[in-house]
Amino acid sequence: MTSANPPHPLAVRDEAEDHPRAVVLLLNVGHALDHLFLLIFATAVVVIAAEFGFSRWEDLMPYGVGAFFLFGLGSLPSGRLGDLWGRRPMMLVFFFGLGGAALLTALARGPWQLAAGLSLIGLFASIYHPVGIPMLVQQARNPGFTIGVNGLFGNLGIAIAAVLTGFLVKNVGWRAAFVVPGVLALLCGVLFLLVVPKEEMAPAKRPKKSVDLPRAVMARVLLVMTLAAISSSLIFNFTTNGNGHLLTERLRGLIDDPARIGVLLALVYTIASFAQLVVGKLIDRYPLKWVYLPIVAMQVPLFVLAAGAGGWALYVVVAAFMVFVFGAIPFVDAMIVQYVDDRMRSRVAGIRLAVSFGVSSLAVYLLGPTVKAAGFGTLLTVMAVISACPCSPSRMLSAPASASSSGLWPAMCCRRVRYARKSRSRCR
Repeated sequence: MTSANPPHPLAVRDEAEDHPRAVVLLLNVGHALDHLFLLIFATAVVVIAAEFGFSRWEDLMPYGVGAFFLFGLGSLPSGRLGDLWGRRPMMLVFFFGLGGAALLTALARGPWQLAAGLSLIGLFASIYHPVGIPMLVQQARNPGFTIGVNGLFGNLGIAIAAVLTGFLVKNVGWRAAFVVPGVLALLCGVLFLLVVPKEEMAPAKRPKKSVDLPRAVMARVLLVMTLAAISSSLIFNFTTNGNGHLLTERLRGLIDDPARIGVLLALVYTIASFAQLVVGKLIDRYPLKWVYLPIVAMQVPLFVLAAGAGGWALYVVVAAFMVFVFGAIPFVDAMIVQYVDDRMRSRVAGIRLAVSFGVSSLAVYLLGPTVKAAGFGTLLTVMAVISACPCSPSRMLSAPASASSSGLWPAMCCRRVRYARKSRSRCR
């Protein structure tokens, strides 16, 4: 019935060729811009707080929570429109909307105008993950590696945000830190309009080409996916929004120039970004659990070490834990590719993003008050606890009807998913 060595479950997908390189490049650049815009405020908050009359940057941080809340909540309509209306038109809304929102934010004259502009940025930024990533992988021959490369671009956007924002804030002003990326997003929108061909039909209207999973299996997958997404989003937001301030505090006396701190942070993010390429290769070859559990487990001791470290030792530990924070990112997107038919991937991604980013927006709200009240040592200890949370539910992926090589895949080979447990022997 099947070969002795069947391919990995991620290989069960529509037969198609990859997107043209220009399309892939624009979709990946879109991921970089998505994360870049969300971190401009965190990088420039010290200067903005001083201009708006705040004595401490921690007091201005809660004004940015709307961006991350809408980044999550907006994923619901974005995912639905991506499937039902089309992913190409939604990506055009993403590029043009993000650029326009950034230019409006640069005009803010007070904290509430700034909060409104940041919220608008978050709303348009919410389009990318439920729309751009499904659009990218719908024609990918190696979806795991494709997700890894896409993640690399997203994290390079974080690195660029640290350097570009620091440079512009120091030499031009914080408003330029929104204007320059805003113009770049508008240019990418024009290129996307010219380069990416129109879709023949919306994804939801395409014929179904994959096998439905039993409801129990899908419920288990969605539970693991949601818990993993919530924990990883909390950790991601705590680290990417707080690392700059952590280094500023713990390297004081060694490096006091914000621009140099930005360069050091960009170096960390660039190195850590390549972890996703390795993870992408691994999830194309091995069951997801085998890749994910070690990565998440390594975060715990590193956060504990960082809680008490200082100076250059802290910098080394920050670089180490960011490798594993970024390395965990492709996991949830890989689960969506593996388990969800392309006709509804944007909607499923939108639901899980709304939950995970909605909850993780608390990280942005609590970052400033937590550091102000208890310090970074307490925050890092809390992150160690959060990192340990997904280890237990992710073991559910080893159940007989899961994505492991001994479970779901043989059932899919036989095209009898309803009898997944029995089909293991039949396929042999």
